[in-house]
Amino acid sequence: MLEKNKNFKKKNQDLPIINERIPFSEIRLIDVEGNQIGILSLDEALKSAQSEGLDLVLISNKSNPPVCRIVDYGKYKFNQEKKAKEAKKKQHNSHLKEVKMRYKIETHDYKVRLNQALRFLQASDKVKATITFRGREIQHSNLAIELLHKMAKDLEDVSDIQQEPSRDGKNMVMILTPKR
Repeated sequence: MLEKNKNFKKKNQDLPIINERIPFSEIRLIDVEGNQIGILSLDEALKSAQSEGLDLVLISNKSNPPVCRIVDYGKYKFNQEKKAKEAKKKQHNSHLKEVKMRYKIETHDYKVRLNQALRFLQASDKVKATITFRGREIQHSNLAIELLHKMAKDLEDVSDIQQEPSRDGKNMVMILTPKR
């Protein structure tokens, strides 16, 4: 029984606040053209919306009195979804890309890793440069730190160091972020 009530409340919360669902007695009304009509009772606003064959939609409940607008709810909802989709397209989520190498890396291999890191940074992604150690190689962590600092110096015109080289188990890690 309790589970059904929760589902009912959840469904009611998902419903848009339009027409009779508006919980306020007085509202500020805006007509179809965007002209402010004034402060009216909810009943008067509903009558004027129904006379035009449109819906009364709650725009802002934060103001005093709350603002409602007379619109075609189907078109309003479509435009809101379209705006949200456009905003989502424009945003870029920064990812953390990893470049792995050993401290005994050859010059050509180093340049390949450097180009990978450069490509990631130009795509506005963060780069995690990781040097892995095997067995007793961990004793030469100073060589790994030198290599990571060399990489940071080679990429200094496109990146900033977010995290200095630090040991993480059998790895040495440094994080670079793209310059703004």
